[in-house]
Amino acid sequence: MVSLIVAGEIGFWVVLALALVVRYALGWRRASTALLLLLPVVDLVILGATVADLRGGATADWTHGLAASYVGFSVSFGHRLVTWADGHAAHRLAGGPVPPRPPRYGRERAAYEWRTFGLTLLSCTVTVALIAAVQLLADAPALDSWYRRMALVAGVNLLIAASYTVFPKRPKAG
Repeated sequence: MVSLIVAGEIGFWVVLALALVVRYALGWRRASTALLLLLPVVDLVILGATVADLRGGATADWTHGLAASYVGFSVSFGHRLVTWADGHAAHRLAGGPVPPRPPRYGRERAAYEWRTFGLTLLSCTVTVALIAAVQLLADAPALDSWYRRMALVAGVNLLIAASYTVFPKRPKAG
C-alpha cells in the first residue's frame, strides 16, 4: 500500500507537470485540460486499491489510514496546489505575471489562515469518512488512531489560524 501511495503522489506531480508543460511550452490547452482531468483518477486508483486490498483479505493497518489521508488531502487541497503550480508555470514558461504570494500581515493573513483551516477541516472530514467506510467493510480497530490524528491536525491548524487573528503579524518598523 505504501508503494502505491508513493507512486500515486509521484504520479500526481508528474501528470501536473506534464499538463503545465503541454499548456505553456507547447500551447496545447485542450491536451493540457485532458491531462489535468486525470489528476482525480490518481485518487480513485488509490481508493480502489485500498478497497480491493481489504476485500482481498488484508488486515487493515496504518497504510490504509494513510491512503485515506492522502485522498482527503488531495480532495481539499488539490485545487489550491494546481492553481499554485499553474501560476508558477505561467510565469516561468509563458512570461505571465509573478504569482501572488500569500499575504504576510494583518487581517489578510488571518483570513488566509482561516481559509487554510477550512481546507484542513475538509481534509480531516474526508479522511475520517473514508476511514469509517473502511471500518464498515472490514474489522479495522488499527484505524481508530487516525481519528485522533485528524483531530490533532485540525486542532493545530485551528490554533495557527486563531493566533493570526488574536496576535496579527505586523510589518517590521523602519
